Amino acid sequence: MTETEINEPATGSSIPKLPVAGAIVALAGLADATYLTIHHLTAEPVPCSIIAGCETVLTSPYAEIGGIPLAAFGAVAYFVAFSLALLTIFGNRMTWMLFGIQVILMSIFTTWLLYLQGYVIGAFCQFCLISAITTFTMLIIYIASRFVGRS
Repeated sequence: MTETEINEPATGSSIPKLPVAGAIVALAGLADATYLTIHHLTAEPVPCSIIAGCETVLTSPYAEIGGIPLAAFGAVAYFVAFSLALLTIFGNRMTWMLFGIQVILMSIFTTWLLYLQGYVIGAFCQFCLISAITTFTMLIIYIASRFVGRS
């Protein structure tokens, strides 16, 4: 994404498309993480229809940090990513770089969580995998923005 594209405010056809895509994907991640947080806090089982293993993952010792559901941390991270993308849409170029840093950190942590599911817990949660796909999609959007407009 060129500096001009990032700096322009959202008027007419000058809406920066990649930050908009980043904001939309972050909202999807926020919805997923909020859903998991609510289910965790209400102790309701999460219906897994695609793969078995959700309850194994979501009730493992790795599902909380200090008594706070890991999904709640994810919801906060997605909200921050959404906010940064939204600020970029309205013309703040610095926030797109911060979005990139946020997404890189989220991707590193997501990779760790995928490792835990696959090799330590031995089960996968479909909603956790959706979150991973969402995070890596935001990373791809950010990386793509670094190459748009370059010759």
